Amino acid sequence: MNEQAHRRPPKPYRRPKKDPVRILAFEALRAVDERDAYANLVLPPLLKKAREKDDFDGRDAALATELVYGTLRRQGTYDAIIATCIDRPLREVDPPVLDVLALGAHQLLGTRIPSHAAVSASVELARVVLGDGRARFVNAVLRKIAQDDLDAWLERVAPPYDKDAEDYLAVVHSHPRWIVSALWDSLGGGRAGIEDLLEADNERPEVTLVARPGRSTADELLEVLGEESGLPGRWSPYAVRLAEGGEPGAIDAVREGRAGVQDEGSQLVAIALANAPLDGPDERWLDGCAGPGGKAALLAALAAQRGASLLASEKQPHRARLVERALAGNPGPYQVITADGTRPPWLPGSFDRVLMDVPCTGLGALRRRPEARWRRRPEDLEGFAPLQRALLREALSAVRVGGVVGYATCSPHLAETRVVVDDVLRGRGGPAVEAELLDARPLIPGVPALGEGPDIQLWPHLHGTDAMYLALLRRTA
Repeated sequence: MNEQAHRRPPKPYRRPKKDPVRILAFEALRAVDERDAYANLVLPPLLKKAREKDDFDGRDAALATELVYGTLRRQGTYDAIIATCIDRPLREVDPPVLDVLALGAHQLLGTRIPSHAAVSASVELARVVLGDGRARFVNAVLRKIAQDDLDAWLERVAPPYDKDAEDYLAVVHSHPRWIVSALWDSLGGGRAGIEDLLEADNERPEVTLVARPGRSTADELLEVLGEESGLPGRWSPYAVRLAEGGEPGAIDAVREGRAGVQDEGSQLVAIALANAPLDGPDERWLDGCAGPGGKAALLAALAAQRGASLLASEKQPHRARLVERALAGNPGPYQVITADGTRPPWLPGSFDRVLMDVPCTGLGALRRRPEARWRRRPEDLEGFAPLQRALLREALSAVRVGGVVGYATCSPHLAETRVVVDDVLRGRGGPAVEAELLDARPLIPGVPALGEGPDIQLWPHLHGTDAMYLALLRRTA
């Protein structure tokens, strides 16, 4: 019998199975990587397009969402694990291949999908989007990862806590080391607090609605949603929390603009500014960095109840249009303009209350934008610093003597919060400003753990909100 007779016949070529859920998740991750897109902006249109097909249902959408956000949140941990399973530096692996590997790692280590199914589905995805050759590489790497669970892998890839606490936390909780250090400095305290915070950053945030005063109420929203779909807010009297899977766009009040989607921390910032005691009239309010319009809409509604007007200013035209949409239908007087808050068109001393929610690194919203943690760099702080100080100085110029300014950021980083306020009050880098800090804590009653004051720092793990910061300043001269 000749040698050829002993050879097995070649396997017939099998077309890879196209899995619409995983293909969609891969497309979303590629958009995040290639175009610096945000998942919360990329994913909804992809899901909408997929839902138009009969073979993509609500469970598929939920799985695709979990795969995208879970992979992005745990990217640092998965990269460390993948790096131990390959024979080359991670940077030498093509980004699309890394995306497929990370998706597979998340299914293996971060979901209840059986290991064999996670590997098989990931290899099929690789065959569709990468080709058979690289699919074999994906198969080999994921089979190595599947040999251990997440806890076992973390013991291997993370240094001991007592030898390098920050690096341990960075690997275990999937945050860049510099962000771990910055959050720890801002939070203070020991190990338990920082671990709770980092864990909260990796949890899926609730969707929170705001009932805009004078136009709807929290009770109205709760009645529409029912006990199974809606819960009262924790701290804001205007907040309602949606149960998992709730769709805000299905609620009439949201479609009509009488309510909106707004994190409860953002609501508390507006409420605190509105509750601040004033010396003198209370007629003209300013939101100096109003886009995309959530705080402006709440401020406008609160101002209307007192017979006051709101001027909402936003530098970027497309964001100014979002503000106009958010304020449409407000019963009180308001105006939306496109203007640079550092070169304002209004006269000094024109307003009684001013909010400056300044551009920042966004480190307080990593639950919602997990990819931001991998994009931000320590040097970004230097880029924002001059703008933040300039906007606060202009806000204090815009308010009259006796009026109040709220300086807010969606970042707890000390360089974007207390350091900015202190520099402006002390005249570092510019003229000194005659103003005093107000104790903001009593202005949002019932909210615990706000810190030593007089400013406010909210936290995901303590308050269930984004890590919003607020300092209130009264102009004294």
